[in-house]
Amino acid sequence: MPSLIRFIVVIGVLAGFVSGSLYVLAVYFEPEQKQISTPLRNIKLKRN
Repeated sequence: MPSLIRFIVVIGVLAGFVSGSLYVLAVYFEPEQKQISTPLRNIKLKRN
């Protein structure tokens, strides 16, 4: 039984570390926004 509790504690600590690091990455390191335009190929435009 103590090995099961130790296993659950280790998994909980690892899950907390992973979720905390993902939260920090999402909040503090936001990517800068860029405008990207790419030409469309093989599309004919209607001109009136």
